[in-house]
Amino acid sequence: MNITFNELREIKHNLPAGGIKKIADQLNLDEQTVRNYFGAHHLENSGNHIQPGPNGGIVHIEDETILNLAKQMIEASAKQN
Repeated sequence: MNITFNELREIKHNLPAGGIKKIADQLNLDEQTVRNYFGAHHLENSGNHIQPGPNGGIVHIEDETILNLAKQMIEASAKQN
């Protein structure tokens, strides 16, 4: 899947409070690994690949598991509000 870096960061910023920790716990991952997935510091070490381009570049995501969980959490949070 391809997504712009800005879109990926927007998803991260829309997570409910504690979302990174919840994703990490659910997938038995370190929280920093989840942050890196969203481009915190080491996007290249997250399994995602970035190409220069508009909106921060294009990120090619090999494994969408974290992204899908984040989207589900955002949707569930929106329904509660």
